[in-house]
Amino acid sequence: MRGIVFNIQPYSLHDGPGIRTIVFLKGCPLACGWCSNPESQKPYPEVYYDREKCIYDKKCEFCKKLCDINDFSAKRINGDLKGRCEAFRDICPTGALDIYGKEMTVGEVMDRVENDSAFYSHGGGGLTLSGGEPFMQGEFAIEILREAKKRRINTAAETCGFCDREILRQGAKLLDYILFDIKLMDAERHILHTGMSNKLILENLEMLFDEFPRLHKHIRTPVIPSVNDNEEDISRIKKYLEGRNNYSYELLPYHRFGERKYELLERQYGDYEKKLDDSLFERLKSL
Repeated sequence: MRGIVFNIQPYSLHDGPGIRTIVFLKGCPLACGWCSNPESQKPYPEVYYDREKCIYDKKCEFCKKLCDINDFSAKRINGDLKGRCEAFRDICPTGALDIYGKEMTVGEVMDRVENDSAFYSHGGGGLTLSGGEPFMQGEFAIEILREAKKRRINTAAETCGFCDREILRQGAKLLDYILFDIKLMDAERHILHTGMSNKLILENLEMLFDEFPRLHKHIRTPVIPSVNDNEEDISRIKKYLEGRNNYSYELLPYHRFGERKYELLERQYGDYEKKLDDSLFERLKSL
């Protein structure tokens, strides 16, 4: 079985217990304007174009062997010239054109993960599936988790919760740990800021609490300026979780680490404040 992977990151300490290898799968149903992985949102490989590396104006014309273009853009290559993405990456001598996303088999993914197995024995580390939304490539994600279990590798997944319930249920049977995002409790504002309702997300979380009481659920809320950086929104989430078992809750501070990727993909980053107020974040954590 094959799927689209856009990164495999070893030695992570923040995406589940212990030292972990994160497998990032392409595709996400949400369109959060602050997303730190905008390259994850589309379910297919995408070319990015780095004008700072391009030496076309210095008479480098390798790309002209493919087609006559005087003004490159990521949008044009991913649109008009989509079928030639791989060729552009392979012919560019400076790396100004490259691709987010690569087709891999389950075996290729797991062989790469297993290379780091020496680090997993300390602190219960292992594999974490991430994205995008990993369960958007449902069958591929399930097969990776199944193969990890065969190889006795601890498993975790990061999910936005907006995914097919049966796929999530199958995944949960193969997970040792799950990281689950709740951004807002208000359905209309959730649609405004992510493009989708939170109804399915909350129903999926209820299913995990009801059917998988032994699976530890690490609930996270990214605190975004002008979206949910207030006591009312955080208190509503806190109240919703109260009385449940086997979960932890964490607030994630807003950052703009992914902003450069928007430039490479020629997309618009959301209109948010440059920085979250530190004292406000500490006050929200104290709740």
